[in-house]
Amino acid sequence: METDSRKDRWERRTEAPLAVASLLFLTAYAVRVLAPDLAEGWRDLCLAVLLAAWALFAADYAVLWWVSGQRLRFVRTHLLDTLVLVLPLLRPLRVVRVYEAVQRRHGRPRLALHARVMAYAGLSTLLLGFSGSLAVYQQERGAADASIRTFGDSVWWTCATLATVGYGDVTPVTPIGRLIAIGMMAIGLALLGAVTGTFASWLLQVFSREDDERPPGS
Repeated sequence: METDSRKDRWERRTEAPLAVASLLFLTAYAVRVLAPDLAEGWRDLCLAVLLAAWALFAADYAVLWWVSGQRLRFVRTHLLDTLVLVLPLLRPLRVVRVYEAVQRRHGRPRLALHARVMAYAGLSTLLLGFSGSLAVYQQERGAADASIRTFGDSVWWTCATLATVGYGDVTPVTPIGRLIAIGMMAIGLALLGAVTGTFASWLLQVFSREDDERPPGS
């Protein structure tokens, strides 16, 4: 269909620029969170980068909405894109799509399906873990009775949460921090399930292939 063709062309052309904008957004946000004593001019520059990147994300969403011709149905069928627009810290996940494009040669992925799933899950975990650590640290560092006082505490809490270990030595106390924690726990379960299931499927295929190659009666 012509609409799908226009949409595909737009996504191909904007994939790399938006991935760069996503990384710039994350970098600017990290600088503002981790360097609160930074000179006002640099903080203003980081804020300008954040706003400019988000404006690009909004423009991309608007163009996709327009070329789809679906109007309100587009919002219902693209809930993840809508969520990313509202929560732009999730936008660096777009880098995963660029990684997919780089891995493809002659129309085929260079890595096997199982390897791609585990690679994407690992990359997604790193990006989401770093973003979550920044967001929780920003909310918790000035809160009364907070146990997350440093960025290192936040990273430790994020690792324990994504791994579904939940030591409980450091926990968020603010409402927004706990809301982020709910999202991190859900993401951790999903990523852990994806990696575990993919690895188990790969092992089954290896053992099945070995059985097929074994001579009859052996």
